[in-house]
Amino acid sequence: MVTVDADALSNVLGAVDLRVGIGRRTSVAAGTLLPIPADSITLVYIAEGAVQGHPPLGDGCRLDVDPDSQRLRVDTKARHDLLVAGDAFLTLGRSPFVLEARDDTSLMIADIELADAASPLPALLPPFLTVTGFDAVEPAAAALALNMGVLGDDTVMPARQGDPIICRMMATTVLLSVIRAWAANGCAPTGWPSLSNDPFLDRVVDAIREEPGRDWTVERLAGIGAMSRSTFAERFRSTVGRSPADYVTEVRVDAAKRMLEAGRSVSDVSRELGYTSDEGVSRAFRRRTGQTPSSWRLANRTPISA
Repeated sequence: MVTVDADALSNVLGAVDLRVGIGRRTSVAAGTLLPIPADSITLVYIAEGAVQGHPPLGDGCRLDVDPDSQRLRVDTKARHDLLVAGDAFLTLGRSPFVLEARDDTSLMIADIELADAASPLPALLPPFLTVTGFDAVEPAAAALALNMGVLGDDTVMPARQGDPIICRMMATTVLLSVIRAWAANGCAPTGWPSLSNDPFLDRVVDAIREEPGRDWTVERLAGIGAMSRSTFAERFRSTVGRSPADYVTEVRVDAAKRMLEAGRSVSDVSRELGYTSDEGVSRAFRRRTGQTPSSWRLANRTPISA
């Protein structure tokens, strides 16, 4: 069994920030296929019934809790094609996926959108993450999942003040609990949660995220990674999937979004993130989002219901 360092796990969980976390309850008749959207993160909790995946989820890590002794058993070679009531499932949307209901089934499905486009979380997790017996491993989070979303597609509920924020917090709690159950109980691979299994590159990524406003040059980043400039640039691009400069910009824009949501001015954002002028941060922001910082803040303000 792989043991995950508690501090490393806390760092991963603490870095998760959702922009959207909307839960809905869905009833699926036996034999019915339910497509799960590609290119998006989806969290599923099986409230009643049973489902199987297409393509099959295959081999993976299974967590089982003995209801009498409350002992946890981890089987890293178990098949978990069939998910039953109390199981949880997370897909990062890297490929098309369909759930098929074996019985009449009730699901809580949460559509997840990370607040940070440069978040390392997707790179740290497998394409499909399954926690069998989630209701026994994380009973409080399972109870929360069981009560997320509107019961029944035809139920009309009036909007209430703060609903989007509360839904996002509930989805965050369930998501973090699924990741914790998977990682803390021996399902994570050896070396997790390294982004690249390269401690030198991980050190660079951490430094950028901790100080996005620093004057990050390739030379300075290569020094943190203890590499030559050319070796670092090539290794960073092949591992992270973008150039060091592009990654720094993504982290800065993500930080700018959080600061704007907190009510900070564009000038404050510009100074804190290392830009020499308001136009500098606005130009980078427009390239990444298609909007000016002020327009983005107005469009993404949480609505208040009457």
